[in-house]
Amino acid sequence: MLQFINDLPDNVVGIHAIGEVTKDDFERVLIPKLDDLVKRQGEINYILVLETDVANFTVGAWWDDIKVGLKHFTKWKKIAIVTDQKAVEWFTSNVFRFMAPGQSKGFPLGQLDEAVKWVTEE
Repeated sequence: MLQFINDLPDNVVGIHAIGEVTKDDFERVLIPKLDDLVKRQGEINYILVLETDVANFTVGAWWDDIKVGLKHFTKWKKIAIVTDQKAVEWFTSNVFRFMAPGQSKGFPLGQLDEAVKWVTEE
């Protein structure tokens, strides 16, 4: 399930992933928020708090993830992935940053406040 994270600055979309993540979650929660953010400010600052294994993303969710990434490819400014999954954190900090424009950084779950600070600062 994807849930919108409240109490973030207006220039940030924050999503909390728990349990199974489906195509419907992307279409109801994530995509409208990203589209609105791009319309309002022309760029995306994004935080994903990942408290589910990536294996819990359905095929439809992965497909929508790829589509939304490509749809806004040039709009990504900062991406923070907050998780205790060391492989995901490492991938975000060391590989993903070469595949997408903007900056990306992985944080452990205990550093959510630092992730928010990082993604919101200019």
